[in-house]
Amino acid sequence: MDSFYALGLGYLLGSVPFGLILMRLLGAGDPRDIGSGNIGATNVLRSGRKGIAAATLLLDLGKGLLAVWLAWRWFPEVPGMAALGAVLGHCFPVWLKFKGGKGVATTMGVTLALAWPIGATYAGVWLAMLAVTRISSLAGMTAAVAAPVVAFALGLPELVPVLVAIAVLVLVLHRANIQRLLAGTEPKIGSKN
Repeated sequence: MDSFYALGLGYLLGSVPFGLILMRLLGAGDPRDIGSGNIGATNVLRSGRKGIAAATLLLDLGKGLLAVWLAWRWFPEVPGMAALGAVLGHCFPVWLKFKGGKGVATTMGVTLALAWPIGATYAGVWLAMLAVTRISSLAGMTAAVAAPVVAFALGLPELVPVLVAIAVLVLVLHRANIQRLLAGTEPKIGSKN
């Protein structure tokens, strides 16, 4: 039963669409009407409002971190379920007809809360790939794939299944980006596409 509660807690926190809320509150429109049409920080950045994009990134990260932190307190046997729930909530929020973001920032938050060395590695891989390629999707996918590998290397096998599930979800949600990467047409940070 704790698994169900932890998953639900994570889902509810993860489903808060901060990108949409911030853009509307600050009169910047609706992120679903620009770029890729999703509610995450990368697409919010396409509005030209860097401050809103940065806030979206931090809040999306924060909701993942909070979900797992609360699970550690209330459901200490199953924090991974809250992690999975938070990413699912962000990607498929019930309030937006299950059309949300791609889970990269929220995944960073859950990895930091599950085990900070995994989160630190996730952040490092993400930032390094972003600096080298300036391609947000590639940075996010690489970081997501790195997380379960790091969990295994650190001797945390109990975290590997949930991190593999999250990585697969992130990759599936980026399938169009993967096709563009293979075609050499994936936009870089700063592009309006």
